[in-house]
Amino acid sequence: MPARTHTTKRGSRSTPAVRTRSSERVLAKRERRREEILHAALRAFRDRGYHATTLGDIADRLELRKTALYHYFPDKEAILYECHKESLAELERILEQARRLAHPRERLRHLIREHVRVMTDTLQGSPLAFEVTAFSEERQAEIIAARDRYEREMRRVLKQGIHERVFRDVDEKVAVFAVLGAVNWIARWYRPEGNLHAAELGAQFADHLIDGLGRRA
Repeated sequence: MPARTHTTKRGSRSTPAVRTRSSERVLAKRERRREEILHAALRAFRDRGYHATTLGDIADRLELRKTALYHYFPDKEAILYECHKESLAELERILEQARRLAHPRERLRHLIREHVRVMTDTLQGSPLAFEVTAFSEERQAEIIAARDRYEREMRRVLKQGIHERVFRDVDEKVAVFAVLGAVNWIARWYRPEGNLHAAELGAQFADHLIDGLGRRA
């Protein structure tokens, strides 16, 4: 006997496959909107500063009512927190990529170049690195711990380069502070609509900073 086919009629229950596809579309749409909110917030934070930016400013950039944002984030701090989490997750991926490179100079170059990309592309030049004090103590501790892990990894790369006589014998802690200070300061002057693109800027920063660590004749 041939198998029965199931059709859906108005008022009838949909099949599991139909419900799954519908749920996937809803989730995808929600995720797109969430990303749009984060990007709009980054632009607002860059242009107005975190403290001067309101949820209404973010909503206006998306031509939404402010109340629509509450379906995705409870408040402005939650938006800032998600921006930080995304950037820190990218830095973790960058560390994993760097560990697969054999030479300390190439590892450090990769870290600097990709960190610049995070500052210019992921964060769109927004100075979020300077806004940690806006968080609750618990969130501050989480973000600072992640930043400290990144800093320690960069110091290990530099220390290995010094040991292998790739870099000069410098205080690796001070040297890493100088590198991170230079890269993070990009947020104070970079504008995505300018002439410098992320890849070009990252390469230039890597050249200047690594050349400064090179051994002198």
